[in-house]
Amino acid sequence: MKSKRARKSTFFIVLALILVLTFTAFFGIDNYYGDTRTVYVKGASDIRWGIDIRGGVEAVFSPDIKNAEISDDDMDAAKTIIETRLVNNNITDSEVYADNQNHQIIVRFPWAADESNFDAAAAVQELGETALLTFCEGTTQDTVILKGGDDIERAQAGVVQDETTGVSQYVVNLTFTQQGKAKFATATAKLVGKTISIWMDDQMISAPTVKTAITDGNAYIDGMASADEANDLANKINAGSLPFALTVDDSKLQVISPTLGSNALNVMLIAGSIAFVLICILMILLFRLPGLIAAIALLGQLAGSIACMSGYFPGADSFTLTVPGIAGIILSIGVGVDANVIAAERIKDEFKRGRTIDGAIASGFENSWSAILDGNVAIVIVAVVLMGAFGTPDSFFAKLFSPIMQWFGTAITGSIYSFGYTLVIGVIFNLIMGVLASRLMLKGISQFKFFRKPWLYGGAKDVQ
Repeated sequence: MKSKRARKSTFFIVLALILVLTFTAFFGIDNYYGDTRTVYVKGASDIRWGIDIRGGVEAVFSPDIKNAEISDDDMDAAKTIIETRLVNNNITDSEVYADNQNHQIIVRFPWAADESNFDAAAAVQELGETALLTFCEGTTQDTVILKGGDDIERAQAGVVQDETTGVSQYVVNLTFTQQGKAKFATATAKLVGKTISIWMDDQMISAPTVKTAITDGNAYIDGMASADEANDLANKINAGSLPFALTVDDSKLQVISPTLGSNALNVMLIAGSIAFVLICILMILLFRLPGLIAAIALLGQLAGSIACMSGYFPGADSFTLTVPGIAGIILSIGVGVDANVIAAERIKDEFKRGRTIDGAIASGFENSWSAILDGNVAIVIVAVVLMGAFGTPDSFFAKLFSPIMQWFGTAITGSIYSFGYTLVIGVIFNLIMGVLASRLMLKGISQFKFFRKPWLYGGAKDVQ
């Protein structure tokens, strides 16, 4: 079988991409001007660690209305909205309990990645806000045109260019429901040249003048000072409004200590680094050049997993990483090792059949693909089921499995969700690095005369 040779430069291009990803994923890109840190690319230090690793906050919320007016449905709705707000901020390691008898909601969640003051009161402030968005005629709330919960389908942070100044500004783009679209079209047609004010609870956040009737079902809220402010507002709108405002009992605020101790993270990082190095050494000793390529691919797989949790990619926030989440990364690395072992063994088998170096590499990867894919798909299915069973009820995977899971009730456990998430991400990067990148690098490096020695790939010394 004749195999098309890869270019020598392929090895260096893929290697450079993996090294750049690794460096930036672990260390990020930022600079300091005095005490102000500007982050361009988030690194491992921006990961939000779970309660078990870094600790967090416990707060008890109580409705600000009379108990007689509160139903169990109201309490359950408030609980669901708080859970959604937490997930919208990528806080997946959280616990939310509704005490319907005493009309209290207990919330436990970890500190933010950049938290330095550990102010419990500030950390829980946004969770209890009613967050009811309304559009009103004029600059008062006397005449309501539409409400967020009923008339707005989706909110998303974005950037628009001011038509007058040409300066870009942060906004929140709104998409109305069919009902909201009709209401807004009627109102804007009637109020051309007049003001429509936009309110979040009792605070007016914008008061634009209507220039023309808006009939396409889209609008935006301007006046956002930063991307974070726009994202926060969009998340609140998407989460929905609470049936009542929640107040926090400051006397019951608690700072939760890490369940594994303050040094647990350092111990895990050291142990993980030692294990990773030993695995790479073993791969090189057993499989020689394919083992070296596999070690580089494993490094890229690990870097990709870290990048998906730190908020490295544009539009993605930091993901809450727990001890089970770390276990998911370790397991995915094991899957990556297995994929590279299968490919290396297939290459050795091809040499026994009399293949040349190029033919053995091409056939080895081709014949190992089905076995690698089967194993990875099976693991992805398990991880997705875990994310569906232990995620929030409105998540994609929860909705996917809702016909089955509804018989077992809701079970929101962020630590298990974290395990499923890191396992899925790890498997995806295993296919990218352990199959595609490994193949390109091995084909590229095999074109150098120094590496045209079959024994470096597991073959006999007399094969060319």
